[in-house]
Amino acid sequence: MQDFSASPREMVASFWRNRSLIYALSKREVVGRYRGSYFGILWSFITPLFMLVIYTFVFSIIFKARWSEQSDSKIEFGIILFAGLLVFNLFSECITKAPNLILSNVNYVRKVVFPLEILPWVTLYSAIFNMAISLFVWLIAYVIFFGIPQATIFYLPIAVIPLVFMIMGISWILVALGVYLRDIGQIIGIFVPALMFLSPIFYRISSLPEGLQSIILINPLTIPVEEARNFLFWGAEIDYNYLSIYWVVSLLICCIGFACFQKMRKGFADVI
Repeated sequence: MQDFSASPREMVASFWRNRSLIYALSKREVVGRYRGSYFGILWSFITPLFMLVIYTFVFSIIFKARWSEQSDSKIEFGIILFAGLLVFNLFSECITKAPNLILSNVNYVRKVVFPLEILPWVTLYSAIFNMAISLFVWLIAYVIFFGIPQATIFYLPIAVIPLVFMIMGISWILVALGVYLRDIGQIIGIFVPALMFLSPIFYRISSLPEGLQSIILINPLTIPVEEARNFLFWGAEIDYNYLSIYWVVSLLICCIGFACFQKMRKGFADVI
């Protein structure tokens, strides 16, 4: 039986070696999602625009929600909420698809030369594309209602990149487990929506009791959601204390996830 290296070096080497294949498969997935529709890829712009309008109307007009007591803006809550959802949707799209990646690509398993470890990268590329379109919609809305964005928006990658490593590590684990435990997909289908409400997307961390504030920091989405919102809307500087820890933890989970995938992939063909 073939041995697969589980080292972090192989993780990086595999990505670089297969970068052209990852790009080609990602492009095919993005284009294929809208193939045959009248508006085509334009839907990737229409969908986040529609959702931004709905969130703003429901929370700001119907529920009259305000992010802070000092704010009278009816638009602010929707814009801030959507900034948090940019991060959550990136995480959600990748993690939700992960358990079924191998099961939906069985033909790749039987091809010994195909690098199965790149499948989560393909999903991630597609999710990043969708996030970029949504961010563009967010920026248009911000310019219309609040003017020129803060220069700190260029810090956004500092919050998103460690989340990418976190996503990849978790995805590799779920991809492998999904082959052996078919219930993983259903569990994740319940877990991810619950995680949205357990993340500081619809509320501020400071609005929680002090005892819960430290607990919610365990949530893998808390720090990137908070920092992305701070960079995009509030113009806050980088919080090195939290982000440095998050970077280390994310890289560690990424390496562990890749190692688990490489160890478990040996039995994929037998199970499928």
